[in-house]
Amino acid sequence: MESLPLGPLVSRAPAPGWEKSPDMEDSTLHPQSATRTSGEMDKPLISRHLVGSDGSLAEAPREVPKVGILGSGDFARSLATRLVGSGFSVVVGSRNPKRTAGLFPSAAQVTLQEEAVGSPEVIFVAMFREHYSTLCGLSDQLAGKILVDVSNPTQQEHLRYHESNAEYLASLFPTCTVVKAFNVISAWTLQAGPRDGNRQVPICSDQPEAKRAVLELAQAMGFTPVDMGSLASAREVEAMPLRLLPGWKVPALLALGLFVFFYTYNFVRDVLQPCLQEGKNKFYQLPVSVVNTALPCVAYVLLSLVYLPGVVAAALQLRRGTKYRRFPDWLDHWLQHRKQMGLLSFFCAALHALYSFCLPLRRSHRYELVNQAVKQVLTNKSHLWIEEEVWRMEIYLSLGVLALGTLSLLAVTSLPSIANSLNWREFSFVQSTLGFVGLVLSTLHTLTYGWTRAFEESRYKFYLPPTFTLTLLVPCVVILAKGLFLLPCFSRRLSKIRRGWEKDGTVKFTLPVDCALAQKTSHV
Repeated sequence: MESLPLGPLVSRAPAPGWEKSPDMEDSTLHPQSATRTSGEMDKPLISRHLVGSDGSLAEAPREVPKVGILGSGDFARSLATRLVGSGFSVVVGSRNPKRTAGLFPSAAQVTLQEEAVGSPEVIFVAMFREHYSTLCGLSDQLAGKILVDVSNPTQQEHLRYHESNAEYLASLFPTCTVVKAFNVISAWTLQAGPRDGNRQVPICSDQPEAKRAVLELAQAMGFTPVDMGSLASAREVEAMPLRLLPGWKVPALLALGLFVFFYTYNFVRDVLQPCLQEGKNKFYQLPVSVVNTALPCVAYVLLSLVYLPGVVAAALQLRRGTKYRRFPDWLDHWLQHRKQMGLLSFFCAALHALYSFCLPLRRSHRYELVNQAVKQVLTNKSHLWIEEEVWRMEIYLSLGVLALGTLSLLAVTSLPSIANSLNWREFSFVQSTLGFVGLVLSTLHTLTYGWTRAFEESRYKFYLPPTFTLTLLVPCVVILAKGLFLLPCFSRRLSKIRRGWEKDGTVKFTLPVDCALAQKTSHV
């Protein structure tokens, strides 16, 4: 089959209709991985130029390509706006063209459905699944056309039907070629212009030539098409908008669980214990003080959990003597969620910094300062300066600022726009080396805060140790394991394994003499 051109055909004048047109719902998605392009397209402008995926302008053909749209909902209107702005001639098929004509761009022709499908070779079906059967009367006119299905099922519909909307449409119109595309793009994105993740458009079809025609159309509209294979992939493509941050579910639940644990732990120690044993009412600390004590604990533990799976993976590779055996599923999933855990760690650390700035602004803090001044006057003490406490707090605050700054750098470099500007060694240095430095700074920050409190009997309330002692367990294990792997007996063997050496294999690799070359090996 030859490539189907997007050429113009003679259009007809609109005629009145009588049926109500089904609206197309909005849908959004943060898509999966795809290659990004550098150019961006702002709001559409009506022009005789086509905009390529790289943002460059190319002269439109002398005959403006014509594209059809069946439907008059929000998505259909946004799609018509984008197509007109990209240089296409658009004809919209509606069951009530008189009522809906004013909602579309003036450059788009709104007419009856049977008149709209005659000229274009590519027709967007912007309808719900239940309205597909209303188009069966147009089967003869749609024969040989390319039907682009842009619909999305609801969660219940996706579970109820075993076939995708696109496959169902293809079964109703066997003489047409159905292409699944544009279902992950929202109506707002179509109007405002594609940006970053919203630029990607998964496309699938059983006919390569029809798929190529829609690929070229998506590129002309400023999007980045992603070939998803045959129409059997349509069910997976339609499931994309139904997912809500799939990579964040486990890290978010982990962070929430840690926060609940540390908040409850500090509530028992700092609020409940004084109330039961000393008769002091400290429930006012719940909104700020207890939250500010739990947040750094969550941030610190999450940061250590980012680097703990790398230690476990290195230990497995040393034990197995090869890097070619798969990690266990739990470890593989753990490694894949490190980015999300790191960003949540930065989020909690940033909140901790903001809460700390708010501590002196509390009314309770002012009352405590006044009470302390009164006690000082009553006891006739003129100077309460403690040199050790002053130096400890100065160092504690400085280390905290440095740790937060390092976490900020890690968070910024995790953004796709920044990460794509770095080569692999630069990215690995920031995320691995500087990240470990951030963990060490956080550990020093915690140790300086705790100082000798872990050895004071008065700090153990309800026989519970201070909170910072619990947070030090996992980070100290990671730091000690990292230090152990730096020993020559382990580091040389681990470097050989990661360069492809196997304990019982036939291929043997020797380490380079130059230490600088040894550092270029990949790291988990």
